[in-house]
Amino acid sequence: MNKSSEKIALVLAAGKGKRMKSDLPKVLQKLDGRYVIDYVIDSARKAGIERQILVVGHRAELVEEALKDRGVEFVLQTEQLGTGHAVMMAESLLAGFDGDLVVLCGDMPLVRPESIKGLIDERHKFDAAAVVLTAIMEDPACYGRILRDNDAFLKAIVESRDADDNIRKIKEVNTATYCFDWKELKPILSRLDDNNDQREYYLTDSIAILVNNGRKVSALAAADPAEGFGINSEDELSAVEKLLKSGTR
Repeated sequence: MNKSSEKIALVLAAGKGKRMKSDLPKVLQKLDGRYVIDYVIDSARKAGIERQILVVGHRAELVEEALKDRGVEFVLQTEQLGTGHAVMMAESLLAGFDGDLVVLCGDMPLVRPESIKGLIDERHKFDAAAVVLTAIMEDPACYGRILRDNDAFLKAIVESRDADDNIRKIKEVNTATYCFDWKELKPILSRLDDNNDQREYYLTDSIAILVNNGRKVSALAAADPAEGFGINSEDELSAVEKLLKSGTR
């Protein structure tokens, strides 16, 4: 296989899920009888990504045991220091890789295979360094807003807390799902820093670096806004389960 045509899904699955009122990792919460992360793994495979690497952290041994028969690989993020840091932890497993790195959140089970495949196709269509999956939400709440340039490519992702009133009116938001050209992402990971109020290394900063370097970054809107829905509480878990059982998903 041409290495540039290889695809890997990197699934971020290290979170504690403090608001779930459970000591179980978020990704092991049950959703219509299956683990939340099972839906993410299945979507990646249906999109044609055969290799999945899971970044685990909180109670990693439980995640590894639960998914031991799913044919996935694991890498440990001992300290949860942000999404950028999670990708850094996987560098050793990406040695020799030169292709599409699709970054997925393990607590977002509604992202469709078609959207994942769309990210990859979009990156190659425009020879982009990265593509961000976005969602159009009537109530964007605390999500990061998508700013596009005059050619509709991504100009910036502005976090809600940093946005002015005009930017907050934007309804297109970042879902934290990406497709990167790994050979372009890898050298800038070392440029990420934790100079922020959370003291974390953010993957969104890599998008800003790529744009500032003059590289093309595209943004692809999901067909269904629910694809951007992450599970962070019992109420959100119930809401997603209702969607699945209703047959609308």
